[in-house]
Amino acid sequence: MITAQFTVRPGQGRPSGFDLGDMSVTGDLGTAQSAGHSPDQGMMIYLSVVQLLDGLGTFLRSGVKRYAFTGVDTSFTLVFRRAKDGLSVGTKDGVVARTTTPELTAAIVSAADALSRTLPPEDAVSSDYQDALSAFRPLASEERA
Repeated sequence: MITAQFTVRPGQGRPSGFDLGDMSVTGDLGTAQSAGHSPDQGMMIYLSVVQLLDGLGTFLRSGVKRYAFTGVDTSFTLVFRRAKDGLSVGTKDGVVARTTTPELTAAIVSAADALSRTLPPEDAVSSDYQDALSAFRPLASEERA
């Protein structure tokens, strides 16, 4: 089982596509999260999710063995690897989850959907966010079929 959560940090005023936020991915072997580190590993969360959706989608559609995601304006990194029996998700400190493509895509879509509700539709980043989510969403549907 794997879960993902993307959150906006409080106290930034009116919501903006350039808000800082955090990512958290929890699996059977631990949690990778950007919050609570020194130096700070918070990121421009909406732009980072767009980058994650685009990069992870490309990885899952290809035969590439490894994809390393680094958020926008942060050193927080997630590493996705193909394994004989599925995928692994980890950080430089080790693997936090062994999962399947359907589980991973469902967790990412769920977290991205939840975060999308916090971004005003008139924001400049909103269309990029929605486009990336729309392009990624079929991966979750295809894998469950």
